Amino acid sequence: MLKTAPVYTIENECQDCYKCVRHCHCKAIRIDNGKASVITENCVACGECVKVCPSHAKKIRSELPRLRQMLGSDARIYASIAPSFTAYFPGTTIGQLAAALKKIGFAGVAETAIGAQNVSNRTAEFLKHTGLPLVISSACPACVDYIRKYHPQFTANIVPLYSPVLAHCRMIKDQFGDDAKVVFFGPCAAKKNEADRNPELLSLAMTFAALEELLDEYGIVPMAEKEAGLLTEPAEEGRFYAVEGGMNDTLRDENRQVRYLSVSGLENLDRMLKLYHGTAGERTIFLEALACPGGCINGPVIPHEYAGGLDAIAETDRISTLEASSQRRMAEDIAGVFRAEPLPENKTRERELTVALARVGKFSRDDELNCGACGYNTCREFAAALLQNKAEEAMCHTYLRKNFERTSNALIRFIPAAVVMVDEQLNICECNRNFAMISGMSEVYDALGNLNSIAIENALPGFAELFSSVISNGGEIEKFNQKFQDKIVNVSVFSIAHGKSAGAVIQDITKNELQREHIAEKAREVIRKNVLTVQQVARLFGEHVADTEILLNEIAGSYERRGGQ
Repeated sequence: MLKTAPVYTIENECQDCYKCVRHCHCKAIRIDNGKASVITENCVACGECVKVCPSHAKKIRSELPRLRQMLGSDARIYASIAPSFTAYFPGTTIGQLAAALKKIGFAGVAETAIGAQNVSNRTAEFLKHTGLPLVISSACPACVDYIRKYHPQFTANIVPLYSPVLAHCRMIKDQFGDDAKVVFFGPCAAKKNEADRNPELLSLAMTFAALEELLDEYGIVPMAEKEAGLLTEPAEEGRFYAVEGGMNDTLRDENRQVRYLSVSGLENLDRMLKLYHGTAGERTIFLEALACPGGCINGPVIPHEYAGGLDAIAETDRISTLEASSQRRMAEDIAGVFRAEPLPENKTRERELTVALARVGKFSRDDELNCGACGYNTCREFAAALLQNKAEEAMCHTYLRKNFERTSNALIRFIPAAVVMVDEQLNICECNRNFAMISGMSEVYDALGNLNSIAIENALPGFAELFSSVISNGGEIEKFNQKFQDKIVNVSVFSIAHGKSAGAVIQDITKNELQREHIAEKAREVIRKNVLTVQQVARLFGEHVADTEILLNEIAGSYERRGGQ
């Protein structure tokens, strides 16, 4: 758990479902002992794993402690609010958010969309003079990092300009001085990478969720606030940046030498770059790239049920002065430089892949199902991840299932008691040979290898009601010393899946009972003999006592007669 990274995992809450692996396009997830952790150097902080994690084990780094410290200092702090605020705070105006932030200590509030308008203005100018056949927007830091890491050959095609938030920071500092602190609030995790790399411009990058938590601490409800003024006039077409294709809509001019395209989602961006062959005919292609499908209004912290992008468009369309960004006058220098940071290549040889595939029971192409349950698109990708220590064998569900089946079958087969499993139709679905022997069906079992689909009543007459009761009601029923055919058995019926199946363990205790009877008979014989012996001893002892008494009486009488003479 690396809490200094923009996205990290709380391992104790991770439920080894591998959903993050399935949804992470970069496969920047390592599984260790069933727990998923983010590989920071491979991660572009798109936040998709945060959105899909069912146990909420994936987290976006919180900056609240640092912000509280800043608010308690003498620093002048200004807020830059992303245009997607309408998706997280529906019904709340930018003026109400400004009032709420000023109440907790911010010196001023402005819209990041103002910086976006500046970026669009400079982009339009760049497109007029570029000789590049392909130009990619710099607005989305997740896309920029994805290109730098996974398609480094296209790094030079990124327009050399700040992102809207950094451009906005530059504008605020030019207006209020370099000692001013700027805090960004938005739906994005990747902005934290921008803040980490450019602390002189952006002090903190925080999410709308963190802003909501902060406002709750102060007991402030933005919608209840009276609107406050902004640092500048409200943004206009820059608010379109929150929606896929929005940036292109701000570049409305007469430049017919550019074809404007938009793509959202890293998978779609990857596909487009792989298909690009370096030619665009006579026109330059400008590619607006966003990591979140549909745009920032679907960022990792935006609730799924919100449709704030439509609100942003509707509110912007009501502005009567709406114009193309290319017509605006901008003075700030927002030039940026992007350098490729290609990841180390992990080349795997076919022989190594073959060995790795064999570890999960895949010995031929037919064994490679490519089901994707492990999170990787193909079994070979999964095998490569095994070799890179990013994955574990247990992630392969088919391997896990087959291994479980082999283990359970072995246990059932070699357990000394009779074992049977019955479905809701009271038909046998699994049993061992000991059950076949005790039920008198060993010949059928030996011929077919199972007794599947045979009614339990036919194999175990008189006991079907026990299975029916357990399947319906759950629990366990035990019956001891039950007569079955010429045997005496103990039967334990237990629930496997409520309403679906039950199992039973049956022990033939006939020999034990006969042995017990034999021992009891021996004991009874010994007791009988002991009683006879005691009786004989008592009789003999009684006769001996009587004879002694007679003799003594005679002796005593003789003495009495002599004394009398």
